[in-house]
Amino acid sequence: MSVTADVHDITNDPAVFDRADAIPGFPHEQVVFCEDAVTGLRAIIGIHSTVLGPALGGTRFYPYPDQGSALTDVLRLSRGMTYKAAVAGVSLGGGKAVIIGNPAEKKTPALLRAYGRFIETLGGRYISAGDVGTGTFDLDIIGEATDHVVGRSASAGGSGDSGPMTALGVYQGMRAAATVAWGEPTLKDRVVGVEGVGKVGSELISLLVADGARVVATDVSRDALALVADRFPGVTTTGDVLAERLDVYAPCALGGTLNEKSLGRLAASIVCGAANNQLLEPGIDTQLHDRGVIWVPDYVANAGGLIQVAGERDGATVDEVRGRVDAIHETVIAIFDRSVAESIAPGRAADRMAEGRLDAARVR
Repeated sequence: MSVTADVHDITNDPAVFDRADAIPGFPHEQVVFCEDAVTGLRAIIGIHSTVLGPALGGTRFYPYPDQGSALTDVLRLSRGMTYKAAVAGVSLGGGKAVIIGNPAEKKTPALLRAYGRFIETLGGRYISAGDVGTGTFDLDIIGEATDHVVGRSASAGGSGDSGPMTALGVYQGMRAAATVAWGEPTLKDRVVGVEGVGKVGSELISLLVADGARVVATDVSRDALALVADRFPGVTTTGDVLAERLDVYAPCALGGTLNEKSLGRLAASIVCGAANNQLLEPGIDTQLHDRGVIWVPDYVANAGGLIQVAGERDGATVDEVRGRVDAIHETVIAIFDRSVAESIAPGRAADRMAEGRLDAARVR
């Protein structure tokens, strides 16, 4: 299989890692940039760790304002995937990829196949799943050029859309937080603000409605909100969920929504959602903890999709996968118990759990 694209390993490039905004948690094992003039492909793959297995992470197709912003996203997200896989108990490492550009304008089958050939050059060290801007149909096309892709349609040998399992994991994390906050693992009669109603957020709303929660939803897309309002007549839609009186805030869009400004407006007792990198700065976790707000670490809550595609790789049945995703409830309870025992915020407790598994694997 020929590769016509220019592929550059930038792992040791000082311009990448000596920037003022460099991300903590290095070293990454490998960072590679690919450019294909024929299709217009511009992509970056970051492999943070393969200690537990090949690095798996979704491919995000997004119109970044510049290459530096795309690189920052890759570095943050790939590191997060290492920790997510470690806490989830799967035999996978952490990686992430981005394709730079507006998918509505740039995405073509030829570009996706070129990207698949790019993945193939890494020899199985990186495995792609879907993310913002990429879905099952895209993964099927990428899979025409490489076997190192998961989340394809059932007809292509995959397990299909990971949105429902991701939503289930968030819901189970929320139930665990509800147990800590209110003594019962249910959201019945609680007001939950869901920010972002895409393929994960809308599935989460379905679970919450079935549990008897009162849901308030928002999204930058009016069409997406209209679909939710049509599907769930009892759901209230709004332009700003933080302006509502919430029991639970569920960020399910892009990251960074928990920051100094939003903390001043947050009245919810629980924060639990599907978005990656919810904390704009690491210290936000401690501020939430000191205020008595229960934050379920994002990479723990949103691990359902990773657990699904890990099951796809090891031949697990649908019921087995669902059981593993349901177990996120027990994992979150264990994190809260450790948080109390060690007098640390839940985010640090989750990190220590992940680092313990990674250290044990390095020793072996």
